[in-house]
Amino acid sequence: MIDLHCHILPGIDDGPAEMQTSIEMARIAAEDGIQTIVAAPHIKDILHSTVMLDALVSQLNFQLASRNIPVKVLLGADVFALLSPSRLKNYTINKSRYILVEFPHTYLPNKSKEILFSLAVNGFCPIITHPERNAAIINRPDLLLDMLYGNVLVQITAGSLTGDFGHDEQACACYLLKKGAVHFIATDAHSTNSRRPILSDGLMYAEKIIGMEKAMKLVWDNPYSVLNDERIIPY
Repeated sequence: MIDLHCHILPGIDDGPAEMQTSIEMARIAAEDGIQTIVAAPHIKDILHSTVMLDALVSQLNFQLASRNIPVKVLLGADVFALLSPSRLKNYTINKSRYILVEFPHTYLPNKSKEILFSLAVNGFCPIITHPERNAAIINRPDLLLDMLYGNVLVQITAGSLTGDFGHDEQACACYLLKKGAVHFIATDAHSTNSRRPILSDGLMYAEKIIGMEKAMKLVWDNPYSVLNDERIIPY
């Protein structure tokens, strides 16, 4: 499996504070069957240097290889939707056109569609992260469906499907799956404890809703296309 969204880099955001925890997160991921992890630090108030982020990814991969942990870490970012597209060119996933876009958790900006359109015009393929945990979308899931046009894609969190974030978040995630509005399942992991890098539980839950073939596309085929900058046909 490929985890397209994981806060695994140490000392950057609200993910692990130390490299050792990052290593343990990768070990957990490997045991779960995850082969590739996209490190997705928050890009919001601080625009972290990509030189520094690349160095951290290299250090982490070195540590994993030296311990025979069979996981490869690639660089991406979890960028705040209200940032100007002109500031985001260095934060795509594995230097592709694809970029993880995080809207505020408690509401949707009035110009959400315009934000996504602006990203597309600037050459990005936006992937909306964990919309099932957004209060506005939980209350009105069709708000998200109205935003999906062109190359706009959706990533939900494995833990949402299994109920880790609450019943409402789980119900919203399931609704979006049934509507065919989900293109990726990722861990959005932050630690070795409460938010762990586990995809298999979410995959099994998705299988019950949409079947194994479609569920596997969300953790392998579609993420693989992103990493290789290949086109994904959304619907």
